[in-house]
Amino acid sequence: MRQLSALLAILVVAAAGTWWFATCVPSSPFDQAAPAGAPIPLARGEYVARLGDCVACHSTERGAPFTGGLAMGTPLGTIFTTNITPDRETGIGSYTLAQFDNAVRRGVGADGRRLYPAMPYPSYAKMSDEDVKALYDYFTNHVAPVPRENQASSIPWPLNMRWPLAFWNLAFAPDNTFRPAAERDEFWNRGAYLVEGPGHCGSCHTPRGVAMQETALDASSERYLSGAILDGWYAPSLRNDHNTGLGRWSEEDIFAYLRTGRGRHGVVFGSMMEAFNNSTQFMTDDDLRSIARYLKSLPGNDRDGAPWQYETAATRLVANPSTTATTPSARIYMARCGTCHGADGRGRGEWIPSLAGASSLLAEDAVSAINITLNGAGRVVAGGIADAYHMPSLRNQMSDRDVAEVLTFVRSTWGNRAAAVTEDQVRTLRERTNPASSDIIVLRMR
Repeated sequence: MRQLSALLAILVVAAAGTWWFATCVPSSPFDQAAPAGAPIPLARGEYVARLGDCVACHSTERGAPFTGGLAMGTPLGTIFTTNITPDRETGIGSYTLAQFDNAVRRGVGADGRRLYPAMPYPSYAKMSDEDVKALYDYFTNHVAPVPRENQASSIPWPLNMRWPLAFWNLAFAPDNTFRPAAERDEFWNRGAYLVEGPGHCGSCHTPRGVAMQETALDASSERYLSGAILDGWYAPSLRNDHNTGLGRWSEEDIFAYLRTGRGRHGVVFGSMMEAFNNSTQFMTDDDLRSIARYLKSLPGNDRDGAPWQYETAATRLVANPSTTATTPSARIYMARCGTCHGADGRGRGEWIPSLAGASSLLAEDAVSAINITLNGAGRVVAGGIADAYHMPSLRNQMSDRDVAEVLTFVRSTWGNRAAAVTEDQVRTLRERTNPASSDIIVLRMR
């Protein structure tokens, strides 16, 4: 009986300790902050919100800015982003600066509930105190309060319990702000801060582990920004891999792509289109160039294969009527794709992207190529002007077999060397995805 009593006591103490740890509110440097002084200029806080791309996740096409409601798929079910306007009942209007800081950088709401790591707080943890204060001032003083109830997730019980996330955070979400590298210059460090911190680039471009954690959070690991599949898209490597990364890009190429949404290596699409429309085009030239400098410093992956080289012989074959007459995949290409992308696969300058050497077509997984063929692309909007050309949805014009054949063709032509696409792969994505909106998607900030 004594042993049983001792065991029960140990279990009670352990359970109490576990519950305390899971529900305690972490400390914030703003816990004892004095009342806010003069409001921070609108432009300062709005710029930080652009760096963090807050509007893209916390808004929907036809909803008021920052009122949430965007559906985000996870392996466990769908979660919906929350209202972060300063409405006191349904938003964050009652948050103190310390509570706001804990939500942004530590994933803990004002009521102590843990946030799902779809909120990229493992990256936001690196944000400076000054940027967090500016962001809080922006949402408190410059965003219109809008009442909109938050939507419950579709994750079933018991998987929807939030308290275990405290232990996930302990393992995978270090709580430390960005520390500049002493051996690097200020320009490189600014780029590292933007990419690793508010830009949260690793949320899409870094592979995930078995617990859905980013397997690296900074440049100290070769897995960081090495490419990943997320929500039906392949986010390519942002390291200097020859074929599926930025090895063939110069700093100027990266800068132009982030500034204009297009360049000689491609046009933004998928999640990157949303990031461009709502975030990168609003950054300063210095910040974009610092990002380019940082990304070009990341070593490539030696397993990326021989560097891609264009093969001109393929163009003559594709353009030859006898080839298209006897080769179904070439015939489909010329009928469905050739008018825009050309028999040479090189597109039309910066307006229609090249298929020859495109990272999404050289990638091991063809998910992006399948997705954009089935569902098309939304509108790229630069400087308030929507592009005249965008990829249409072909899901109602092409069978699974046709899509598989034409993508196998473009993934093995003009020097492209990538695995064939199967009908099963196409069928799976057809069932899981929907056509992209053709509306102009630049979300209002205020």
